[in-house]
Amino acid sequence: MHPPAFTSQKLAKSLHIPGRQVMKSILLKGPQGFFLAVLPASQVIDLPRLGRHFNGSVRLATAQELGDLFSDCEFGAMMPFGQLYGLPTILEATIPLETTIIFEAQRHAVAIRMLCRDYVKLEHPECLAFARNRTAPDQTQGQAG
Repeated sequence: MHPPAFTSQKLAKSLHIPGRQVMKSILLKGPQGFFLAVLPASQVIDLPRLGRHFNGSVRLATAQELGDLFSDCEFGAMMPFGQLYGLPTILEATIPLETTIIFEAQRHAVAIRMLCRDYVKLEHPECLAFARNRTAPDQTQGQAG
């Protein structure tokens, strides 16, 4: 347990760890339906890049869609286990398997810590390079996260 943190960056700060170790889970919708994207808190999703990979438009899920699919989670505290919800999961490919990752566990005051390698063994996500480091606010066109 830790003090509630309502963003991945605030979770990293409250746990005194780098943002690249805290994973955020983002619900997206593409041509084949919904999927979960997992990436470091310090990065953003390149939606056009994902669109090219999936051969069609990719967008952020709406608040209503999030609530419908993750009704057992506090808003924004989704775990990175899409399989539990019947969803495919993609993982940012640049995360080293030996890295310790931290992610929220359905509540903003609960976090789980594990090796990325163990997460991959449990979830079997598709590993793709779809994220980039945050840029200045005026350069966020087409980014999510």
